Amino acid sequence: MKYMLLIYSDQAEMASTPAAVMGEWMAAYGAYSEAVSKAGVVVNANRLRPASAATTVRVRDGKTQVLDGPYADTKEQLGGYYLIDAPDLDAAIAWAARCPGAGIGTMEVRPIWEM
Repeated sequence: MKYMLLIYSDQAEMASTPAAVMGEWMAAYGAYSEAVSKAGVVVNANRLRPASAATTVRVRDGKTQVLDGPYADTKEQLGGYYLIDAPDLDAAIAWAARCPGAGIGTMEVRPIWEM
C-alpha cells in the first residue's frame, strides 16, 4: 500500500538554523533518502519551497480567488514529502520515525486512496 509521509516543520526556526547544523540535517536527509531507495520503498520524494512561495487558489460562487502564501495559521508548515510503498501502516510508521523530520518537526503518515 502507498503512504504519503508529510514532513512539517517550523520554517522560521529552519531559517534561523546555523549553516553547520543545516548541513548536518541535509546529510541526515541524504542518508535517509538513500535508505528508502535501497529498501525499494520510495516511489517519489521532494522538498518544497517555503510557504512564502505558495499560492492559494479557491473558487467561491464561481469566482477564482488567488492569494499569496499559505492560508493557514499554524506554526509548522509542510516542507516536503516521501511517497512510499510499504506492506502496512506499521511499516510506514517505522519509516516515518526514521526520517530526520521526525526529530525536528512532525511527520504525518497518510494512506493513499488510489483512484
